[in-house]
Amino acid sequence: MALLEVSSIEFDFEKNNAAHLTRGVSSSTPILRRGQPFTITLHLNRAFQEPRDTLDLITETGPSPSEASGTRAVFRVSGPPVKRSWSAAVQNSSSSSVTLSVTSPANASIGKYSLKIQAAKGTPQTSALGEFILLFNPWCAADSVFLASEDERQEYVMREHGFVYRGTSEHIEAMPWDFGQFEADIVHICLELLDVSPKHRKNPGLDCSRRNDPVYVGRVVSAMVNCVDDRGVINGRWDGMYYDGVSPSWWNGSVDILRRWFSCGCQPVSYGQCWVFAAVMCTVMRCLGIPTRPVTNYDSAHDTDGNLTIDEFYTLRYGMKVKESSDSMWNFHVWVESWMARPDLPAGYDGWQVLDPTPQEKSEGVHCCGPAPLKAILEGDTDLKYDVAFVFAEVNADKVCWVVKPDGTMIRDSADIKTIGKNISTKAVGITEREDITHLYKYPEGSVKERAVFEKALQRGSRILKNMLEHSDSCQISKGLQLNFVQETRTVSGKEIAVTLIILNNSETPKSLTLNLNAQVMLYTGRPACQIWSRRVTAKIGPNTETEFPVSIPYSQYGRVLRHNNTVKLTAIAVEDGGSRETSFTEKNVVVSSPELLLGVNGDPVQFQPMMAEVTFFNPLLEPLTDCTISLTGSGLLFKTIDTCVGALGPQLRIRLQIPFTPTKTGSRMLTVGFNSDQFCEVKAYTSVTINPPK
Repeated sequence: MALLEVSSIEFDFEKNNAAHLTRGVSSSTPILRRGQPFTITLHLNRAFQEPRDTLDLITETGPSPSEASGTRAVFRVSGPPVKRSWSAAVQNSSSSSVTLSVTSPANASIGKYSLKIQAAKGTPQTSALGEFILLFNPWCAADSVFLASEDERQEYVMREHGFVYRGTSEHIEAMPWDFGQFEADIVHICLELLDVSPKHRKNPGLDCSRRNDPVYVGRVVSAMVNCVDDRGVINGRWDGMYYDGVSPSWWNGSVDILRRWFSCGCQPVSYGQCWVFAAVMCTVMRCLGIPTRPVTNYDSAHDTDGNLTIDEFYTLRYGMKVKESSDSMWNFHVWVESWMARPDLPAGYDGWQVLDPTPQEKSEGVHCCGPAPLKAILEGDTDLKYDVAFVFAEVNADKVCWVVKPDGTMIRDSADIKTIGKNISTKAVGITEREDITHLYKYPEGSVKERAVFEKALQRGSRILKNMLEHSDSCQISKGLQLNFVQETRTVSGKEIAVTLIILNNSETPKSLTLNLNAQVMLYTGRPACQIWSRRVTAKIGPNTETEFPVSIPYSQYGRVLRHNNTVKLTAIAVEDGGSRETSFTEKNVVVSSPELLLGVNGDPVQFQPMMAEVTFFNPLLEPLTDCTISLTGSGLLFKTIDTCVGALGPQLRIRLQIPFTPTKTGSRMLTVGFNSDQFCEVKAYTSVTINPPK
């Protein structure tokens, strides 16, 4: 009988990719999920006869595959099953072909694989059958990223669009974002990201063998999304100087960023900030098969000295915030959570893990963060890995405000235990609403349990609490005087900022005051950008009396300096005249909202049929807008972002722009538009559309 030979192979891409929920990624490359069978058909020179004939399959991944490292496997068709190993069985056969069902282990390394066959006994000769890509599998119960809820799998793995939340704790803004993890070239770019990492370049074999572990992969991706230590994807910048790149607010999605990085030889893309880092990481992790969601923490602490205290300093004379501390409190900070088991930790820490690609502090010598289990953050188990102490401080640190006197001495205003870590937000499953998940990170503020966890974390910290009280005079804070800013209506860019300072004298004696009022444009990282307004006035307040002091800042004073920021910090310091010199302090962040941008679609929503997007924008200013551009993005609707240069838009004029597009994928899709000019940026709008298959 002639030796058994393979003449050709059929790798049923359409069927396999549909079964593995990757059909939207590629129809010409097998993209498979580990722990789940796939089929191949071998065309032979004669019938396959068991047990007389044998077929040995070989899978290999990485540059130096070996059986010892788990990156190479040799297994016999219809051989005895081996736990956590590759296997293959005959599904059906004919006189000249055999169809095999091949199953990868649920703990196999992810990545690009080659598949070979050895068809004759006693011969080392192998034949290449083809290549495939293997991903994590949240549908497989034995996979360490298994997620039980199908609704959550659809949201955190399959959904290609969503929201990233920004703004402030009092003014939460939902920013539409196109993740686009199933665009045709993104999976190859994500694997390239792993291949250019320092860990892979240092030891490719070890790196590929460790890609079976989502904890390891998450740390690599967290480091590679920023470019501080490596050839990472995004170059971060926070000073507003974006002339040699793109403003972080320009981006509508991840696909353009990843493609630009890849096409430029894996050189960093300029520029990004926390929401861009997090959204791109969300794309990469979902593409690799790890359930992931972007999460926003409002009033987020950056505690550099590990004392769980954020110190802010304001001058007594002008009420200006000054940079005296390396600590900061960001208006918001965005990271991601990824779902995975933690076999490297004691029981109970599986589930959502914080991963943060924004380069802030080093973790084991690299600018990455996490995975930090939410359970550990909630319970104050800050000694567990990775970086639990840092994330715990981001949501739990106490805030202390200091008033700095002209002679350098400081007045300690108060310690606020409730400000930091508010309204922790992510998109809700299956709907466009926001879900508040603060309870997953911390117990109710000020509760006995929350304070006990805080004290436990403080005691476990490796650094001691600095004693600034030795250099302060806290007794000078007024007990009978209260200040508070009130804003009745939100401020839209182009209009004046209008707030009211409420001054309440709770004492039985009248008070003569000097009020130091100040307004500064703030970076969202809590750092002052520039001062735009200040006033110093005197006032007399009767006993048990409330007085209102209106504050008005015209657009002409803030418009030119607010472009890359949208927050103005108002501060008021009241100093009592006379011998006591007692002080009272208050602050408020005012968010200046962007003008309205409208987006609609026309046409029959059918795959491969032309449609039309209509964008409308009104210039609310009494001056022209210059260098206006409109960018349209939508995975499955557009292959790439469409940028339209509008030029100038006259004062109080409206532009209506029609942009044709042809959807390439079916299902629920999101079209996102961004408007940018020299005067306005971060103006976004979106619309959802369901694309039907052709009839």
